[in-house]
Amino acid sequence: MNEPIKTCGFIALLGAPNAGKSTLLNNLIGQKISIVTQKVQTTRARIRGICMEGNAQLVFIDTPGIFQPKRRLDRAMVSAAWGGAGEADVIAVLVDAERGIDGNTKRILDGLQKSNRKAVLIVNKIDLVKKQDLLNLTKDLAETNLFTEVFMVSALTGDGVADLRTYFASNAPTGPWMYPEDQLSDVSERLIAAEITREKLFLRVHQELPYAATVETVNWYHKKDGSIRIDQVVFVERESQKGIVLGKGGRTIKDIGVAAREELQELFDCKVHLFIQVKVRKNWSNERQHYREMGLDFTD
Repeated sequence: MNEPIKTCGFIALLGAPNAGKSTLLNNLIGQKISIVTQKVQTTRARIRGICMEGNAQLVFIDTPGIFQPKRRLDRAMVSAAWGGAGEADVIAVLVDAERGIDGNTKRILDGLQKSNRKAVLIVNKIDLVKKQDLLNLTKDLAETNLFTEVFMVSALTGDGVADLRTYFASNAPTGPWMYPEDQLSDVSERLIAAEITREKLFLRVHQELPYAATVETVNWYHKKDGSIRIDQVVFVERESQKGIVLGKGGRTIKDIGVAAREELQELFDCKVHLFIQVKVRKNWSNERQHYREMGLDFTD
């Protein structure tokens, strides 16, 4: 008996910051692999999420949001986003239905036009706008002639996501699967753990803390009792930021650690001992090693 024909498709998710790419990716995969906060530009690296749909393996590339870059880290993030698009079979552009065609979305449309590439349009957050406004927005986007298909979804509720997954699977090119059938991401466990702590950090102090913070997993031990010890460092750029992360009597960092540990235990299905330090490193965002760990190019 002949084996079913295998297909494998790479889909890049492009969009303005906070368009909902990470939420959509987590929903498409069926498990959280990309962090989600109300803070824009949360995703810094290209993260691949992998799912099976019938005989198709779908590899979704969650890219940093595309915006007007100002710092080296900004430029590296935007470059990574377009790099993810370049290596994909399909580009899917997410547009926030509430925000419409803003300056960042226009940059994406211009970029598609310059590269002479078509894309799939995904209008997200449809549960938050009136139907007529949604139709007007979709019409304006369709008139750019940049899109081959249009989908309307709510990444948060999952409405329309199954149809999107089915479409990508039915259009995936014939070829071998690039990852094991049960693999959900190509991101290391150490980076996932750091990203989860970074998410809890931003959720807790998003109003006080600017983007000048990062989290590193510096040690990872599998203990004899089956538990894991994880040592992490939160790096900030100024002493005042360190005080914000620590909180009065260390309360803030303790709460961040508790929230991160609970999610890590659920993710890894074992007891996790999480230890977090906070250190000042003034120029961490200009250090080559940090870019390498995030999968970004260290360029001017």
